[in-house]
Amino acid sequence: MSDDSGRRRLGRGLAALIGDMDTEASVIERARTSRRVPIEFLRPNPRNPRKSFEESDLADLTASIREKGIMQPILVRPVAGALDSYEIIAGERRWRAAQRAGLHEVPVLVHEVSDKEALELAIIENVQREDLNPLEEALGYQQLIDEFQYTQAALADVIGKSRPHVANTLRLLKLPPPVQAHLREGRLSAGHARALVTVADPVSVAERIVEAGWSVRDAEALSQQQEKKDGATRAPKPDKDADTRALEKALSDTLGLVVTIEHKANGSGTLAVRYRSLEQLDGLCRKLQG
Repeated sequence: MSDDSGRRRLGRGLAALIGDMDTEASVIERARTSRRVPIEFLRPNPRNPRKSFEESDLADLTASIREKGIMQPILVRPVAGALDSYEIIAGERRWRAAQRAGLHEVPVLVHEVSDKEALELAIIENVQREDLNPLEEALGYQQLIDEFQYTQAALADVIGKSRPHVANTLRLLKLPPPVQAHLREGRLSAGHARALVTVADPVSVAERIVEAGWSVRDAEALSQQQEKKDGATRAPKPDKDADTRALEKALSDTLGLVVTIEHKANGSGTLAVRYRSLEQLDGLCRKLQG
């Protein structure tokens, strides 16, 4: 597929492949490429961004498969140089549950795709079904950037998300390992984690959030307070007059962001507004535009 048109079609094409779009063309395509194969012919994709599978979810899916079977085929690709061997592109959770349910055969859709396309499809399927935790999603995005030189804009186009969503998700990888562990295990949400990216001591703040059960809004408020405190600590200089500091405080209180003003001897100067996320930048732009 070509880079531009292929990217625009990828998310929609995956929906057709896995059964979310029952158009005539997709039904014909699934019929042409679908088959049943022994369950042992399948193997997981080591590059799948999804690494964790909730035990309760697997148990529920196993019970459903025992009763009704697998409703949607597993998307696979042939393993090069291996007979009767397929690598799972999308549907590893269904494959795991089918094993638990004692199935001997599973329905599959076989497609010849490159490593790049396989990774794209795996990420899109998991994102569409909201099967990835935020850290797995971020790692999947980073994998596409590192291995296939995606820009954030191109990646957003492929997965059907906004560029701010991609940028903010990638920022989660900057958090220290203890905070990432909270995020991976569900004790912190992506909203909590984004508020911690620019905090001076994210580990201790994360512990406070987990212990107290704070909401995302509480975490954002604390982060903004610390930003203002840090800015106030760094900003004042011996040669900055009281009027300038008062103006900085007034602007900071109005915008909810750290504002600094630097005067020059010739009467010119700079006004700087610090933001922690693209959402804050968008909010600032809306305020400035009236």
